[in-house]
Amino acid sequence: MRVSKLFMATQREVPSDAEIPSHQLMLRAGLMRKVASGIYSFMPVGYKAYKNVERVVREEMDRAGAQELIMPAVLPAEVYQASGRWDKFGPEMFRLLDRGGRQFCLGPTHEEPFTEAVRDTIRSYKQLPVTLYQIQHKYRDEKRPRFGVMRAREFVMKDAYSFDADEAGLDESYNAMYKAYCKIFDRLGLDYIIVDADSGAMGGSGSQEFMVKSVVGEDAICYCTECSYAANEEKASTIPPEPAKDFEMKEVEKIHTPNVKTIEELMGFMNSEPANFAKTILYDIDGKIVAVMVRGDREINETKLGNLYDATEMNLAAFEDVERVTGAKVGFAGPVDLKEKVDLIVDPEVLAMENFIVGANETDYHFKNVNYGRDFEATKVADVRNVVEGDKCPKCGKPLAMCRGVEVGHIFKLGTKYSKALNCVYLDKDGKENPMIMGCYGIGVGRTLAAVIEQYNDEDGIKWPTEVAPYKVVVVPTKVVDEECMKLAEDIYNKLLDAGIEVLIDDRNERPGVKFKDSDLIGIPVRITVGRRASEGIVEVKYRQTGEQVELTADEAVKAAIEFR
Repeated sequence: MRVSKLFMATQREVPSDAEIPSHQLMLRAGLMRKVASGIYSFMPVGYKAYKNVERVVREEMDRAGAQELIMPAVLPAEVYQASGRWDKFGPEMFRLLDRGGRQFCLGPTHEEPFTEAVRDTIRSYKQLPVTLYQIQHKYRDEKRPRFGVMRAREFVMKDAYSFDADEAGLDESYNAMYKAYCKIFDRLGLDYIIVDADSGAMGGSGSQEFMVKSVVGEDAICYCTECSYAANEEKASTIPPEPAKDFEMKEVEKIHTPNVKTIEELMGFMNSEPANFAKTILYDIDGKIVAVMVRGDREINETKLGNLYDATEMNLAAFEDVERVTGAKVGFAGPVDLKEKVDLIVDPEVLAMENFIVGANETDYHFKNVNYGRDFEATKVADVRNVVEGDKCPKCGKPLAMCRGVEVGHIFKLGTKYSKALNCVYLDKDGKENPMIMGCYGIGVGRTLAAVIEQYNDEDGIKWPTEVAPYKVVVVPTKVVDEECMKLAEDIYNKLLDAGIEVLIDDRNERPGVKFKDSDLIGIPVRITVGRRASEGIVEVKYRQTGEQVELTADEAVKAAIEFR
């Protein structure tokens, strides 16, 4: 491809609304353009890189025995209503009516349509196992789209679904996908970690995420440096401390704390550490007010809390609900003497606290020397907090470490959640009907592309691994008006084309510096510069990843470019 004909526009300035390197570079390098919040078009150069990720995914899925098909993106409500997810997805689901008033949605994920297809095709255990996949657009009306294609409202996902006769078969299918995912991300050159994860709206008995380490990753990862334990923040747990016992319970005191609402303000007012406070936060969970209690310096894990109630929608309680339940303004809620009976969920760490401070359910007042058991009890004791660095590993007891990452793949053991709901059954060897055992396996194609850029970039632009690069080589003649220079550049270009190499020739009548900057910004792995020694048949070869530069003959340069990996 000739750069003079390439449909591409690079930018020198960083776009103001692009927060992370991948988003900035994808816009600056002309790989994509924004259409609306969370919705992007991929331009030719970006789409070539995008298709390379798809190619790697497709090759490894096919090699693992999965079969590709394609489902519609517009799907009828009935199939999601049958599984219970029409309401479960809540406002994230794009919903629409056809001209006859029938309800449809833009597919957020495709467990139900795949289950229906298998239900209507397979009858006997002899036809199992089977794993099907597609690479298809998905639509989710994200509350806050951000980070470019990392968190978008329209995105492409490779989603696969396995169907087995029993749990042992599911284990085999799951392990096959696990290995395929490792090969995919290894080929793409990603530094990743595999973590235990929450199944979310997909449901099922267990799941793992493939997380690419990134300082700007939107997900927190907890892992143990001593054993194999790793989990994302939504799922991570720790060994709780032993409940407090055999200590002197002091008499409860009511303390006047005017305009002191936050833990930070209380620390100063009471001259005490955050570990001596317990905070109570009220939530509205599907219309039910719930009080949640954690140590003062901890954060509530809303995923864990939502899972306790199988929540469809969850928000902080409205001010008026807080005042009705507690009798006080926001900031003074506590577990003792609530004015209205509500569920009280208490994190186990609170049970280990002694003579601690809580809100008094009265504006401008707190209680001191409160203790669990004597002064209040939980409706349920449950892990509802985020794990922090240094907490004990639930597997070996050693301190946990933390980093940030980007989820690029997620695999689930779904079990019979969807097969039972949609009557997807097979006949066993005795002629008895049994629900199929399912697995689900997703990879975000655009997100994976962005994750590659997050790990492969510098101050000059992208540094593509060759497996992903839209073009492997760019030939740069420094003087397009020089007949000898252009003749050698064209000769190199044509030899690379004949060898099946994806190659650009920058035939624009621009200064060499402009061409070099665009080449580095786009991230082409190999640059062959035809310049001052063209008359001698000598060119300069530069490797984007390492910055190494060597002078070679034109034939040597062609050979080096072909062999470069």
